[in-house]
Amino acid sequence: MVEDSAGVEEKSAKKKRAKSLTMDEVLQLIAPGTMLREAISAILQASNGALLCIGNEKRFERLSEGGIRIDVPMSPQLLYELCKMDGAIILNDDGSRIIYANRFLTPTNTIQTDETGTRHRTGERMAKQSHAAVITLSERRGSVSVYCDQEKHVLDTIPTLLNKAAQAMQTLEKYLNVLVDSLQELTAREFQDMVTIFDVCKAVQRCEMVKRIAVEMDPYLLELGTEGRLTRLQLDELIQPVQQAELVTRDYFRERQGATVQSVQKRIAGISEDGLLQISNISLALGYGSNLRNVDAYLIPRGYRILELTRRLTPQQIDGLVARFGNLQGIMRASLDELCEVDGIGEMLAERLRLSLNVLRNQAALDINR
Repeated sequence: MVEDSAGVEEKSAKKKRAKSLTMDEVLQLIAPGTMLREAISAILQASNGALLCIGNEKRFERLSEGGIRIDVPMSPQLLYELCKMDGAIILNDDGSRIIYANRFLTPTNTIQTDETGTRHRTGERMAKQSHAAVITLSERRGSVSVYCDQEKHVLDTIPTLLNKAAQAMQTLEKYLNVLVDSLQELTAREFQDMVTIFDVCKAVQRCEMVKRIAVEMDPYLLELGTEGRLTRLQLDELIQPVQQAELVTRDYFRERQGATVQSVQKRIAGISEDGLLQISNISLALGYGSNLRNVDAYLIPRGYRILELTRRLTPQQIDGLVARFGNLQGIMRASLDELCEVDGIGEMLAERLRLSLNVLRNQAALDINR
């Protein structure tokens, strides 16, 4: 029984090693701050070229010949020195070991490629045939091309990436300001019990736009590695209102058979860029249909978002309050004794909750009147 278990683990490990790397995984391996990136920078600074193959060594062995099998731990200095030879360097699937040096790649020339340089043509064909990653360093252009299976990506310089990330961040800030305004207006209407489908759809639309712009930052931050640490911290701080905005869907989606918060959010995420601009598509995803004549119908919030804003309650306590009173208006009209009937809500917490809700209502009224 022990031997069978060991055999299963060994097969699982081999299967994992044979799994092809994705482009994102390769970019992580060569991002600034890694040893591979240090070696790549040294090679480019010396105006040398190189072919680096990263992946399952058995795949590369079948498509290459000659060279020197060394199988030693990778270090930037050693990799730099080995790249002075003409052949390719073959590394294991996480780039931690150098398996072969000065290896000559022999992919089939029947694979289509639009590349012009010999090194680049060989790199692209090798990546496609081996379903692995090949990194081509051009001594003439000083560029780095990454081929991963059928994909190709040319690395930008760090200043270029930082500039692109800064531009995306500026766009994100503009959309976030619009989202925050929509949430403030929605909060005021919720306390006035005057929320329409249009108000809800507008807030959900703005939230989804912000989320999609934030996702566009990921490739830049991935490629920047440690150089993008401050940008990542700034982004994490900036998109905090999104967590609050996502509760709008939970507050207002129409309950029906098979409908859950997760399924509704998935439908909203599946709306196309152009379709997201149409309020009717948001309304349909929430379960209210696409008829624009219904967008002025009034809705009652369940209260998840407002209760979260009080910063007084745990998720379990919020669920208990919504389950007990049904919606925000019911919670606000409840007496202290009724609030204390909910599990986890004591007299002191109930009093603080009522005080926090009153403060939020007054603050919302001030924000709207500014």
